[in-house]
Amino acid sequence: MIICFLLFSFFAHAQQTVSVSGVVTDTDGTPLPGASVVLKGTSTGTQTDFDGNYVLGNLPGNGTLVFSYIGFASQEVVINGQTTINVVLQEDTQALDEVVVVGYGELKVKDLTSAITTVDSEVLDIAPVGQAMQALQGRVAGLQIVNNGSPGQSPTVRVRGIGSYDTDLNDASDPSSPLFVVDGAFFDDIDFLNPADIESISVLKDASAAAIYGVRAANGVVLIETKSGKFNQKAQITYNGYSGYQVAQNVLKVANAEQFTRIALESGSEPDAQFILNAMQRYGRSRINPNVPDVNTDWYDEIMRTAIIQNHSINVTGGSETATYAIGANYFEQQGLLKMKNEYERFNLRSKLDFKVNEWLTLGGNVVLSNATRFDPEDSAWRLAYFAVPILPVLDPLLLDDPNVFPTNYANAQDLGYRGGQNPFPTMDFSENRNRIRNILANFYAEINLIPEKLVFRTAYNHNFETVDRREIRLPYFIGNNFQREDASILKRNTTVSNQIWDNTLTYTDTFGKHNLTVLGGSSFRDEAFDLLQAKGLNFPLTGEEAYFIDLAETIVEEENGNRVTRDDGRREYGLSFFGRVSYNFDNRYLLYGTYRADGTNKYQEKWGYFPTVGAGWVVTGESFMENNGIFDFLKLRASWGELGNDKVPSSEGSITSNTVTTALGDVLFSGVNTSSDFTTLKWEVTEEINGGLSARMFNNNLAIEADYYVRNTRDAVIPVERPLIPGTTRQNIGEIRNTGFELALNWSKQVSEDFNYTIGANVATLTNEVRDLGGQPFLDAGTAEFRQRSIVGESLFAFFGREVAGVYQNDAEIQADPVAVANGLEPGDFKYRDINGDGDITDDDRTVLGSFLPSYSFGFNLGFNYKAWDFSASAIGQGGNKILNRKRGEVIFTNDTNVDRDFAINRWHGEGTTNSYPSAAGIRKGWNQRLSDYFVEDGDFFRIQNITLGYTINRNGTLNGIPQTRIYVTAEKPLTVFDYNGFNPEVANGVDNQTYPIPAVYTIGVNIKI
Repeated sequence: MIICFLLFSFFAHAQQTVSVSGVVTDTDGTPLPGASVVLKGTSTGTQTDFDGNYVLGNLPGNGTLVFSYIGFASQEVVINGQTTINVVLQEDTQALDEVVVVGYGELKVKDLTSAITTVDSEVLDIAPVGQAMQALQGRVAGLQIVNNGSPGQSPTVRVRGIGSYDTDLNDASDPSSPLFVVDGAFFDDIDFLNPADIESISVLKDASAAAIYGVRAANGVVLIETKSGKFNQKAQITYNGYSGYQVAQNVLKVANAEQFTRIALESGSEPDAQFILNAMQRYGRSRINPNVPDVNTDWYDEIMRTAIIQNHSINVTGGSETATYAIGANYFEQQGLLKMKNEYERFNLRSKLDFKVNEWLTLGGNVVLSNATRFDPEDSAWRLAYFAVPILPVLDPLLLDDPNVFPTNYANAQDLGYRGGQNPFPTMDFSENRNRIRNILANFYAEINLIPEKLVFRTAYNHNFETVDRREIRLPYFIGNNFQREDASILKRNTTVSNQIWDNTLTYTDTFGKHNLTVLGGSSFRDEAFDLLQAKGLNFPLTGEEAYFIDLAETIVEEENGNRVTRDDGRREYGLSFFGRVSYNFDNRYLLYGTYRADGTNKYQEKWGYFPTVGAGWVVTGESFMENNGIFDFLKLRASWGELGNDKVPSSEGSITSNTVTTALGDVLFSGVNTSSDFTTLKWEVTEEINGGLSARMFNNNLAIEADYYVRNTRDAVIPVERPLIPGTTRQNIGEIRNTGFELALNWSKQVSEDFNYTIGANVATLTNEVRDLGGQPFLDAGTAEFRQRSIVGESLFAFFGREVAGVYQNDAEIQADPVAVANGLEPGDFKYRDINGDGDITDDDRTVLGSFLPSYSFGFNLGFNYKAWDFSASAIGQGGNKILNRKRGEVIFTNDTNVDRDFAINRWHGEGTTNSYPSAAGIRKGWNQRLSDYFVEDGDFFRIQNITLGYTINRNGTLNGIPQTRIYVTAEKPLTVFDYNGFNPEVANGVDNQTYPIPAVYTIGVNIKI
C-alpha cells in the first residue's frame, strides 16, 4: 500500500518537463568528470562524463539545478526553460565553508577553534539500531559508546573519560554522561528519538565548545538537529524500511556433562560425587560414556532465541517561498535474545514547521511524540544459566504427574542433592517487567531580524514531558522446597519528568574590512520537575492480565527489608543562566573565540557558578609564505581553555543523628548520647580543560586531518570522606581527577571517474584517567570486599585491586620449599601469589592495582565506494588497555556446587606441567585461590567488524520515467567480534561482568524509496 501511494504521488507531480544538457568545467576550462548535477529539492540527478558533459531529462521548466564537485563551491542555476546550461565551478576549500551547529548558533568549519566532530544522517541510516548513539560507535575519536544488547536499553556514552567519583557506573544517566541537546531541548538520554529523523549529530568535546551550556556540559555535549524541509522545495516523500534477525555472538561455553563430571570427581568432594550418581540414577547413564549421566543441557542454548528486528519510517519534506515542513512517522520493533517476554516497540510521530511571516519575523516549531513499550529481561536468568549444572534437564518427566509441582514440571537441582534449584526457566516464565514510555518534545521559537543580516533576536521555548509506567509481575510457582514463589506480587511505579527551558538570545553579526565579528548574548531559564508514585500488592487473582491491578491484591506492602515500598516522592529544580559569546576573525587568518556563562540554581548551597572559556586559531595557509606550498591546501592551528560545571552530582543531603553510648568507668556503667551531623554542603564540580589541535586538508583537499591533545581536570570533585571519631562518611567537594588524551581523525575521499568514487576514514584516541587528590586520603574503596575496586592517588578511578598470580604449585617439592605454602596448607594445583612488599609472607598488603575498566586506547575505521548504481560500505572498531572483572567466575567463592566455564574445564591444573595459570578442580574450591587476583581480572581488548552494507539503486539518475528512485540494501551489523575475554562480549560499561546481556549480530534487508 505504501509503495502504491508513493507511485501515485510521483505520477501526480510529473508534468511540464524539459530536457537540459551542458558541460561543467573549472575556471581554466578543464572539464570536471563526475561532477554532480541534481534537481534542487529532489534526488533526481546525474554525473558528468569524462568530458564534463551531462544530460538530464524530465525536469520542470521552472526548477533549479545544483552543480557540485569535490574541492569546488556548489552553484545553483534556475532552468527557466533553458535546454543548454554550461557551468564554471569555482575552487573552494573542501567543506570549510560548511556550517556546523554550536551552542545557540552556528559557525563555519574554518572558523572553529574547538574540538567538534559532526556526523551526518548518512552514517545513522547505515546501522539497524534503535538508539542513534549506537550508530556513532567508532565514528568519533574520544567518544566511548558501550552497547547494551537488551532491546530498548540505551548505551553508555562517555566523552573523554570519567571526571566524577560520585558515579553510578551501571546507569546510562550517571554524572559522567554528556548533555544531549535536541533542537534546543536538554536531555539525559535520547532513546525516544528515531535515528531516521536526525539530520546531524555534533559532539562538542572540549570545554571551549561546550562551555556555552555551563553546568550541564562538564562531560561534553551531543547536539542533535532533526531533519527540516527546505524553502522552494517540492514535496519529497521518503520511505525507509528494513527487517531482519538478531543472533547471539560469541556465546560463552560452559562445561558439558562429561567435563563437569570429571571436575566433580577430581575435586575430591564426596557430596559432588554423590550428586553425579544421583543424576545417573534419576535420568540414566549416557550410552557414549556410562560414567556420565544421560543429560547434557546447554543452558545458554535453551534460554536464547533468534530474535527479529524491523523498522519502518515515512517522511514528507518540502517548502514554499515562505514556509518549510517535515512530517514523519516511524515504527520500530526489536525482540530480545532471552526466551521470555523481552522486547521493545516504539511508535513516533514528528512535525517540524518554519514560517517566514515577513522580512523581519520567522516562526517555527517542532513536536515529537514517542510512545514505546519495553519488556525488560530477568537479568538473573543469565547468571542462573551460567551456574546451572549440565546434568539437569529443563523439564523433569518424573515431576510431570506430581500434584505438588505447578504450573510446569521444571527440573529441580535439589532433587539431585544440590542446594539450589538452578533452573532459570521458572524465573523467566513467571516474571514480567513492562515499561510504557511516553515522550513529548515540543519546541517553539520566534526570530526577529532587528537589523537585516546583522542583529537577530530569538526566543525559544522547549518542553520535554516524559512518563514511564513500570509494572513488575511475579507469579507463583512450586518446583520444590526453597525453589518456589509463594505469593503473586505486582509492583507499579509511575515516574513523570517535566523539563522546561526558555532561551532568549541576541546575535550581532558584522563584517567591516577584513574584520568578521559575531557577538551573542542571552539568558536561559530552566524548570525541572520529577515525580514518583509507587505501590506493591500481593496475591491478586491469577486470571490473566485483566487482573494485574493493585486494587485486586489482597495485601498492600508498605515496607520491605527495611525500605519503604509504597511511596510518593519528587523533586523540583530551577536554574537561571546568563551567557555571552564573541567570535572574531581577521582576514580569515586569525581567530578568537570566547564565552562566559553564569549559572544559578536552587540545587546547592552555592547558588551561582561562573564559567569562562577562550579559544584561538591561526589559519597558517592564509599567510603569504604558505602560498603554493605544495603540501597543505588548508592548515589551521588552534588552542582553547575553559571551565565547566557539573550539576549531575546529587544535591546536598543528610541529617542530625543521635546515638546512645554506654561505657564503663571504674567498674560502673554510664550512658550518654552522642549527637552528630552528617549534612553535606555541596557545590558544582568544576572541569577545567586545555585543548590544542590542528585541522588540515591536503592533496587537493582529498585528505582531511583533525588532531587534538587535551588535559581535563575535575576540581572540587565530590568524594566520600571519613568523619573523625564518628563511623561513616560524608560527601565533600575536595577531590581532583584528571583525564588526558590524544585524538586523531583522518578521512580520504576521491572521485576517480564518472562512475566510481571512494572514501576511507580512520580515527584513534588515547585516554589516561588519574586520581590526583582525595582530600588527603590515600585511597577510596568501592565494590565489595570479595571484588574490591580502589581509587588511589596516582591511579585510575575504580581500579581493580588484588593479588598477582605468579604461577601454580606443580608438585610437593615446591610446596615444601615454600614457607608460605606450608604455613597455609597448600597443595599442588594452588596459586602462587607475588610477594609485592617482599616481606616473605602473602597478606592483604601484597595487593596491587590490576588495571582499569577504562580503555587506554580506542580506534575505528571505515571505507566505502560507489560504482554506478552499486554502493558498499564497511566499518570496524576496537579498543584495548582495559580490564574486565569476571565476577561470575569469581562467585565460586559463594558456592561450589555449580557449573564452571569450559575455559577452566579444559585448562585447569590436573597434573604437573599441565598449566601454570589455572588452579585445579580441588584448588578452585579453596578460599586461598578465590581471592581477587589477575586470574579473575582479564583483558578487555577487542576488534569488531562493525557494519557491512551493500546496496543497489534503481533509477539513480532519474532517467526511468514513472519509477521512483529505489535503493535495495543488505546489512550485517556486528557480524564478527574478536577477543580473548571469557564472556559473551567485552563491552562491559563498569568493567564488572556479573553476566552481561549479549550483544547480537544483526542481519537485515531493506529498501529506501524517494519520490
